[in-house]
Amino acid sequence: MSARKMRLVIDQIRGKGVNEAYAILQFSKKAASEPIDKLLRSAVANATYRADETGGTLDVDELVVTEAYVDEGRTLRRWRARAYGRATPRLKRSSHVTVVVDTREA
Repeated sequence: MSARKMRLVIDQIRGKGVNEAYAILQFSKKAASEPIDKLLRSAVANATYRADETGGTLDVDELVVTEAYVDEGRTLRRWRARAYGRATPRLKRSSHVTVVVDTREA
């Protein structure tokens, strides 16, 4: 999905608590909300796993989306046939999404 479409959704959850971000993504009508929701759940799972590895405890309710940004990825260039034997380009854009969660105190 293009970075421009993903940024519309990412801007809504930046700086919010994780539970509030889940609610925003669940009721969003944008198609980009599904992959971003999956990414956010992965970030929370990674945070809890790292806390368990270090022997600490982590309350998921205290996690906040501290950083969230989208960069452009590769663009696949494809061609579509048009009238009179011509071809027009189709640009299939991709994006790189970064989500960082941290506790409220940090």
